[in-house]
Amino acid sequence: MAGIYVHIPFCKQKCRYCDFASFPEKIGLAESYMTCVYREMAMRSEELKDYKFDTLYIGGGTPSVIDESYIAMLVAAAKKYYNLDKNAEITIEMNPGTVSASKIDMYKKVGINRFSVGLQSANDKILADLGRIHTLNQFITCAKLLKGENFSVDIMIGLKGQTLEDISQSIDVAALYGASHISMYALTPEDGTPIYTDYLNGELPDSDEVAEQYAFGVKKLKKLGYERYEVSNFCKKGKESRHNLNYWRRGEYIGFGVSASSHIKNVRFTNTFDLDEYYKCIISNHLPVIDRTEISPDEQKDEFVMLALRTVKGVDTAGFERLFNVPFATEYAAAIEKNKNYLDISEGRVAIKDEYLFVQNTIIIDFLET
Repeated sequence: MAGIYVHIPFCKQKCRYCDFASFPEKIGLAESYMTCVYREMAMRSEELKDYKFDTLYIGGGTPSVIDESYIAMLVAAAKKYYNLDKNAEITIEMNPGTVSASKIDMYKKVGINRFSVGLQSANDKILADLGRIHTLNQFITCAKLLKGENFSVDIMIGLKGQTLEDISQSIDVAALYGASHISMYALTPEDGTPIYTDYLNGELPDSDEVAEQYAFGVKKLKKLGYERYEVSNFCKKGKESRHNLNYWRRGEYIGFGVSASSHIKNVRFTNTFDLDEYYKCIISNHLPVIDRTEISPDEQKDEFVMLALRTVKGVDTAGFERLFNVPFATEYAAAIEKNKNYLDISEGRVAIKDEYLFVQNTIIIDFLET
């Protein structure tokens, strides 16, 4: 099984922390862009005719900002051109400031069965500082429209002026209104984004404060019945994101739209980030790929380990040996020995201990340098 990702690069307003390919000033091009996406999907259909896909993820940008008819046609195109499993997980990202009952009704009608809602914070002052276009009340309205549906909520930590009480309130709100999945991730101030100035000015929490916020959030989420299955992802039983699990298991996926990435047959490739160039390629009947890299056997092993160690289950050592024909304990003996106090080592598994998962990058580096 493989996954499909489609990037919708439009939004009402770019958030202060966003470094994704998104163009709020070009939302009027949505119709022509979506026409190009449908065309790109058709162009790749023959080479992927033998694949079966069990996830479709519509991300952005803000997919919910464009007319719902384009989303309906997108899902129809995915089903037309690809072998999409009848029980596929179909997810759409939504900003609470761009949804309506009619949009959600259309999404459900065409088969979307998972919704990812960007709350980020339940504090309206923090939301305004982030450049978010919605309020807490708009999130609540959105969540009520999703009552009984499988939906995820994004919450950020490491924000300017954020307190543990703010984080607690954000988690409480998400849980109260029925989120089956919560992603809690730390702000990464990227160079070139407006929020990077806050970082340079020392206005953001330091690493110790963020670690404290994370530990607090993990404890609270667990108390509310959300089990961590990846460093930033928590869910009710059986509500893991299948699309993201495919990434962390180093599965195959195809991406459509500007800036979308793909991983097929141990080759990674990325579409252009330039919207005009994307149009020109599709209109000229050329695929919009700007970067294509074949992954070497050593890189494949390192990717497998790096992604698996982000998850609570860690590395399936038997699976590693099946894929690469070498024992995991032999291949990474030095890294295992150096980090033995931070690892849970059992028959068939090597995982980072719960209390060290938030700082997994420093441990993973040792495995990559082996």
